[in-house]
Amino acid sequence: MLELRPNCECCGTDLGPAAEDAWICSFECTFCGRCQREVLGGRCPNCSGVLQRRPTRSQQLLAKHPPSALRVVKSAGCKSGSS
Repeated sequence: MLELRPNCECCGTDLGPAAEDAWICSFECTFCGRCQREVLGGRCPNCSGVLQRRPTRSQQLLAKHPPSALRVVKSAGCKSGSS
């Protein structure tokens, strides 16, 4: 089950569970579309994995399986290839 993390790790932008411009790697590191395109070039700065659009979850299933509330933000922002 995906965690559906609540924000972009680079800039802190809110990414609710219905956000259509949320991107994740296979470890569920989460980024907004702007950071994915303009900063990261489609690669996760943590694992170098390819970023894919994060799927959304129906309202019915959100009640049963709520999104994560844990916010992760890199204090220095992100750079492509950073760890």
